[in-house]
Amino acid sequence: MTQHDRLPSFSLLRCFEAAAKRESFTAAAEELGLTQSAVSRQVKDLEEHIGTPLFRREGRGVRLTDAGHALFNSLSGDLERLKRTVHLAIAAGAGAQVLAIAAPPTFAARWLAPRLSLFRDLHEGLELVVSSRAEPFDLHDERVDVAVHFGGWDWPGAQLTPLCPEDLIAVAAPELLARHPVSDPVDILNMPLLHLSARPSQWGEFASSHTDKVIPRNGSHFDQFSLVIGAAVAGMGAAILPTYLIENELSGGQLCRLADITTETSKSYFVATPMGQDTPLVAAFTAWLRKQVVRAR
Repeated sequence: MTQHDRLPSFSLLRCFEAAAKRESFTAAAEELGLTQSAVSRQVKDLEEHIGTPLFRREGRGVRLTDAGHALFNSLSGDLERLKRTVHLAIAAGAGAQVLAIAAPPTFAARWLAPRLSLFRDLHEGLELVVSSRAEPFDLHDERVDVAVHFGGWDWPGAQLTPLCPEDLIAVAAPELLARHPVSDPVDILNMPLLHLSARPSQWGEFASSHTDKVIPRNGSHFDQFSLVIGAAVAGMGAAILPTYLIENELSGGQLCRLADITTETSKSYFVATPMGQDTPLVAAFTAWLRKQVVRAR
């Protein structure tokens, strides 16, 4: 076996990845708890192993070479997959079953995570590895057994099972309703409105179904559902939100349901599993998810 057939050590790769991320040996040293000279030495050893410079030294700083860029673009995903593989092995322990799950961040935190103990209690020795993912990805490469997907039939390489529609409603906090009473859906449009940046036309669509009034897109804009929820609870404005994400706020009276929202979007929630990799555990989890949705609705 030649030198180039042998893989460089993980420490060399980790040092390079940290230095390439910010194009700084100093920042890499701070992240890894090493000295700058130690990082520089590790990178030099990797360059000797590969046989080509990965950084250009420019004054007191460094810049990635073309070879460095190419290695970093591939290596980041490889290291992340390696960490997940090791994490799964640790979670498995001595013969335990492991289920790797992915779901959109706010859905995972607000709807899925509070229910997962119910599923785990049904399967003795089961360990769960949960990650938040908002967009489709390669389930095989990422070592994920099952994912919750919000969108259309648009996940290549995955088998999709319909889970539920989104169930959007208009809501507001009681203190906002005290200042802006609502007796008709049109009254909602006189409130301050909260917008999700990814769905800028939602309030306009709601307005067009109830009035000829044109709704300007002013108001407060947020890039995450969790931020919209927080602002709505604080009384900043009325919001359009999925019922699945605000169950506690609705049952606790922090938010009041004002109107159901009809939408022409074809998007809904699906269960995504790797094509051709059906297992009894994944099938059981999918069936359990669908029962939970029915109970929640």
